[in-house]
Amino acid sequence: MRYNRRRGLRMFAVAALLPMMALAQSNAQAQKPAANPQDSATVQQVTQLVRDFLANVPKNDPKVFQEFFADDVIYTRATGLTVTKADILKNIDVRATSTPEATFEADDFTVHAYDNMAVVNFRLIGHNVEKDKPTTYFRNTGTFLKRHGKWQVVAWQATKAPETSK
Repeated sequence: MRYNRRRGLRMFAVAALLPMMALAQSNAQAQKPAANPQDSATVQQVTQLVRDFLANVPKNDPKVFQEFFADDVIYTRATGLTVTKADILKNIDVRATSTPEATFEADDFTVHAYDNMAVVNFRLIGHNVEKDKPTTYFRNTGTFLKRHGKWQVVAWQATKAPETSK
């Protein structure tokens, strides 16, 4: 008899709590902020900035790098070496001779927008024109900060990735 009473009490507790749990879950979902149109615009803007930057990298124009990276950028290369904007600008010609006529594109973007900041992750695809050199793949994560109405990268991390890293 005692067993049935305890079981009945447990069943009553579960039956009483289920509607409350469902209500709490629906309230939590209702309290999630709606997608901010400004966030959508930020996602489009920084994604396009990355695409434009990668399209212009082969030109080896210092202005392209100057505009994309903030003066206080922290850039960690795939080799683990951390460089500054001055290092990036100084090495433009070195990069040009080590990867002649390479082109770059990106796919598999994820962008998280936070007011005047955005974190971007994507797969970078480096196409080598020379037939004996393979296509290279990286996962890049960048943090953009909007200062004075302009988006620039303040942190960047590049990691070598296999072709199937999507």
